[in-house]
Amino acid sequence: MNYVRRGTGKPLLLIHGIGSSHRSWDRIIDGLAAERDVIAVDLPGFGDTPPLTGEVSIGTLSDAITDFLAENNLIGVDAVGSSMGARLVLELARRGGILGAVVSLDPGGFWQGWEIPFFYHSVRLSAQLVKQLQPVLPTLTNNPVSRTLLFAQFSARPWKIPAQVALNELRTFIPTPTFSELLTNLAYGEKQQGAPAGSIQLPLVIGWGRQDLVCLPSQSKLALRLFPDAHLHWFSHSGHFPQLDVPEEATQLILDVTDGTYQPQTDQSHEQDTQPKTTQSDSILIGVSAAIVLGVGLFLAFRPVEQR
Repeated sequence: MNYVRRGTGKPLLLIHGIGSSHRSWDRIIDGLAAERDVIAVDLPGFGDTPPLTGEVSIGTLSDAITDFLAENNLIGVDAVGSSMGARLVLELARRGGILGAVVSLDPGGFWQGWEIPFFYHSVRLSAQLVKQLQPVLPTLTNNPVSRTLLFAQFSARPWKIPAQVALNELRTFIPTPTFSELLTNLAYGEKQQGAPAGSIQLPLVIGWGRQDLVCLPSQSKLALRLFPDAHLHWFSHSGHFPQLDVPEEATQLILDVTDGTYQPQTDQSHEQDTQPKTTQSDSILIGVSAAIVLGVGLFLAFRPVEQR
């Protein structure tokens, strides 16, 4: 498994989401490495790590991570995951004896009903669009308007993402065989099992962006029901990727949780309002941007083959 390692101190594992790589952490890795020995991996089938042979699922990826930790004498390492990676660290925490403190950022796998096809088709279409746009991505990511259109579903303020960070993220967001199999598994495959109250003794914090349009904030209720030992941390000005939208806040949360100084927020209970909190202007911009992305994506995905 390919990885980058920076810094000194207590080890900290970073696990990216679907269609990404270790570059997903570019905005926060230096801040973390100032105080931690950071290991950012490329999951099998992403970045520079070859794909798994056989089934690709949350279960087999969790096994692969466990093997990697054992081979590198990292069992018990503190860990942070994003999106699919956030679900992976929850699964590893549930298994017990593999990880230390855990921070799970906007985890997938807690959608229900109409949210399942919404997740599947919107992400699949976005990946198809990005694949078609690969030749012109440098130009598109360098412009704040087109960058906003491309990241409308994933970021609360996509125009603020640095151009190079956006380009690195989109270079790997394409429907490879591993990507496609995992996307289907995430949406329609194995359900995330929980951990009974009292079974997770080490710190566990689930961070969620209030403006997440991939894993909707209301899904945090099910996450807390399945993981009652977890604390819920709200990112008030973030979409699906806090490490992109609010890098300083995400960095501080990770450092606080992993050094034992984290103080839970007061509005984390199961009964609190978990709907996205956006301004009217943000909602209009994101809605219009998403509609344009979907329209362009449909055109690119379904136009006649001879025109491609």
